[in-house]
Amino acid sequence: MPEGDILLRVARRLDAAFAGRRLTRGELRWGDLGGVDLAGCLVTENATYGKHLLTRLEDGRTMHTHLRMEGTWRLVRTAELRAGRTRADRAPQVRVVLATPSWTALGRDLGMVDLVATAEEHRVIGHLGPDVLAEDLDVADAAARILAQRDRPVAEVLLDQTVVAGLGTIYTAETLWAHRTWPWTPASALGGLAPELVRTARHLMLRSARARTPTATGDLRRTSNVHGREHRPCPRCGTPVERGTAASGTRERQMFFCPACQPPG
Repeated sequence: MPEGDILLRVARRLDAAFAGRRLTRGELRWGDLGGVDLAGCLVTENATYGKHLLTRLEDGRTMHTHLRMEGTWRLVRTAELRAGRTRADRAPQVRVVLATPSWTALGRDLGMVDLVATAEEHRVIGHLGPDVLAEDLDVADAAARILAQRDRPVAEVLLDQTVVAGLGTIYTAETLWAHRTWPWTPASALGGLAPELVRTARHLMLRSARARTPTATGDLRRTSNVHGREHRPCPRCGTPVERGTAASGTRERQMFFCPACQPPG
């Protein structure tokens, strides 16, 4: 599932194409929103909160979308659609079409689409914890929320969007590796490490969002240190990376770690 850094990249691309421009086409191919036409609306900005995208309109409405596991936003030149050089907007996977005379954005396989009053965005994101990438992030508050989870494993806590929002399996694993922390350490045992985990997760994701292509390491030759690297050598000590699981049931996620750098206790 795309994490906070990817959402920032998407928002910036959509802003470059749509912010301050009026839509010539605005189709929401989603349940009861199928009859809504956003053509004529002016887009003021595309903002993010955790893994959520908020496309705000001048008329006081916000289109809220979430990529879930498979969702993407693709930009194509509107002229290519008009000339028939591509029919990408007709694909059944497309859930949202936004267009200006220059660009058309296609939201494919989106996991959520809502249209709410901008003043009522809390209806769709109010259940989330503080956004790790927010400009006004209160690190102390985010850390306190983590510590309050008591005996829950720290990896599970960082993945819980109601505690802190924006991290997924990549940045949870990379943040814990950076601090040599066992993923199943009880949250209450973190003490003064909790705010450092928040700061590191924020740093890694912001760096990735600024990079030419996404990277959890800052090095395009190796985009992660442990995530997705099972059986490969830890770049710090050479020990083969292992894989475990965080959370359980439908929330179960893979968690990669170095058994030598991140021992229990």
